[in-house]
Amino acid sequence: MSKPKVLVICTGNSMRSQLAEGVLRHELGDRIEVFSAGTSPSHIYPLVIEVLKDAGIDSGAQYSKSVNLFLDEEMDLVITVCDHANETCPHFPNARKRVHHGYPDPIRLAFNSDEYQVFAGLRDQIKAELVPLVIRELVLR
Repeated sequence: MSKPKVLVICTGNSMRSQLAEGVLRHELGDRIEVFSAGTSPSHIYPLVIEVLKDAGIDSGAQYSKSVNLFLDEEMDLVITVCDHANETCPHFPNARKRVHHGYPDPIRLAFNSDEYQVFAGLRDQIKAELVPLVIRELVLR
C-alpha cells in the first residue's frame, strides 16, 4: 500500500516549505511521502539546513523545486505555508485536499533579532503545528 503524499508550498521553496519538508519527513516519514516546492523557486537558505541538522534532521536530499513539477501528480494533501504562495498557487487538479497554514517570513522576523533563534523557533513551531495538522487532515493513526 502506498503512503499518502503531502506537498508543502511557499514562494521561494527556500525557507518555510523546506523546514516543513524536513520536519514532516523526520516526524512522519514512515507514514507519508513529503515534498516541497515554490511558486518562484530559488535556493535553500543555508540557515534552514543548519537548524534542521541541529534538530537531528537530515536535509541532504532536499533542493528548491517548482510547483510545476507537481501539477499533474496525485497528492493527498497540499499545504501552503506563506500567504503569497496561497494567493498565487496554481490549482492542483489531482490533489484530494488543500489547506493554508501560513507562517511569517523568517527573514523579516529576524530583522534586528537573532536570526538562528528565529529559524529554530520556526522549525519548532512547524513541528508543533504542521505534524498534528497532517495527522488530522489525512486521518493518520
